[in-house]
Amino acid sequence: MTLNAKISEDEVPSAAASRLVAIVESSSDAIIGKTLEGVITNWNAAAERIFGYSAEEIIGKSILTLIPDDRRAEEDEIISRLKRGERLEHFETVRRRKDGTLFHISLTVSPIKDADGTVVGASKIARDITDRKAAEALIARQAERLETLNRVANVIARDLDLDRIVEEVTDIATELTGAKFGAFFYNVINAAGEAYYLYTLSGAPREAFETFGMPRNTAVFAPTFAGEGVVRSDDIRQDPRYGHSAPHHGMPAGHLPVVSYLAVPVTSVSGEVLGGLFFAHDQPGKFSGDAETLVSAIAAQTAVAMDNARLHKAAQLEIEQRRRAEDAKELLLHELKHRVKNTLATIQAIAVQTFREAPPAEVRAFVSRLLALSGAHDLLTQQNWELVDVGHVVHRALSPFIEGDRPRITIAGPEVAVSSDKALQLAMVLHELGTNAVKYGALSNEAGKIDVAWSRTAESSDKAIILVWSEVGGPPTSAPARKGFGSRMIDRALRGESSGADFDFRPEGLKVTLRLALDDIFGAKQ
Repeated sequence: MTLNAKISEDEVPSAAASRLVAIVESSSDAIIGKTLEGVITNWNAAAERIFGYSAEEIIGKSILTLIPDDRRAEEDEIISRLKRGERLEHFETVRRRKDGTLFHISLTVSPIKDADGTVVGASKIARDITDRKAAEALIARQAERLETLNRVANVIARDLDLDRIVEEVTDIATELTGAKFGAFFYNVINAAGEAYYLYTLSGAPREAFETFGMPRNTAVFAPTFAGEGVVRSDDIRQDPRYGHSAPHHGMPAGHLPVVSYLAVPVTSVSGEVLGGLFFAHDQPGKFSGDAETLVSAIAAQTAVAMDNARLHKAAQLEIEQRRRAEDAKELLLHELKHRVKNTLATIQAIAVQTFREAPPAEVRAFVSRLLALSGAHDLLTQQNWELVDVGHVVHRALSPFIEGDRPRITIAGPEVAVSSDKALQLAMVLHELGTNAVKYGALSNEAGKIDVAWSRTAESSDKAIILVWSEVGGPPTSAPARKGFGSRMIDRALRGESSGADFDFRPEGLKVTLRLALDDIFGAKQ
């Protein structure tokens, strides 16, 4: 029998004593009896299994045999409470096995009293809670992992600055792994295919690396920068890849001490290795499998953040380049506008001097054409000399002929974009028609009206604008004996394949059908 119970037949009936012994021996918890001096008096089978001592080995020995040195003060507190008749329930602590290993237990301690009620000893029930503590530790690690990943996710979500992202991620991962220092190296390869740029450092000053130059493409570094996988070593000095690369053949003199080593590649979704996260400790065996798993997850999130940051930076750069290009183009167009106006003003001055002997009407006609051309240039400058809507061209060209209180010109047509050269042609033609209407047509009296309407040809192979100028209410019209300057100018303006003008001199008023061919790359908007 492993229980050394001193129960006399006079104190407890034999049958009851047998049942008590059976209960104690069958318990899965260790049940230990001791004196107030701490001498072990009782020891059941579960105690032997949990602590490793047999009853013969331990009975008569001090209870301190089972208590780690740093927890011996607990025993004094337990004895004090027992002497006051108190009971301790579910007191969680650490005890020591025969082989020296420490483990977690839950203690319930009750006082043992004699017939007079005096406390003479204690009964301890010890339950091994190692598995529960391991499960709790696992849950805590998972919660810590989740919190860390959330911290990394928050960094990624709130920031698009590459420098800050890498710095914060390196700090977080260094703290999490318990590394003495951590670093992120950008995967930048020089002409020799060797150099890697130190991007950020955590746990040590940058000066600690500056005297050693760029990390070289050694056998230890290469797998990380090639994206071959994680390198984790309890002692990198014992790794077969260590110490074989020139010029140092190991750690350079004065380098931060590296024993435990963990390196994880940071790989873009495209497969590009952006760099690596590296962690080190001066003691062996500091990086666990859990740390490797967590840093791998952080590296994956970091790659996403870096991709986003690089895309954002590229987009910002493109936006800035476009803005500068637009500013330069606007400056150039304004300069062009200024020079064109100066040129037209010079031509106007020369013309006035040249035509001093000419009839005033001819001088005015010439000047008005120059003004129409200038107005068309203004419109095109506003549109950056790109596509311009036909409606804008028509309204701008006919604005000198439109009377605000008496709208005698109606304008209608769909939205169609034309190139700058077509817009100039159309503006000059409409100006000539408007001038002719003032002199001889519908605008030469108080009753005449003009309708201007355009449409686009339906055939996809025949891209053109059909604009109809229709006058009514003016003097009767008839075909002239010969073409004047205005008609010739219209013909020249519309000269080209698929373009032209058809004049119908009706009694009720002039009708002109203009056909303006569209280039393949223009006129798509309608």
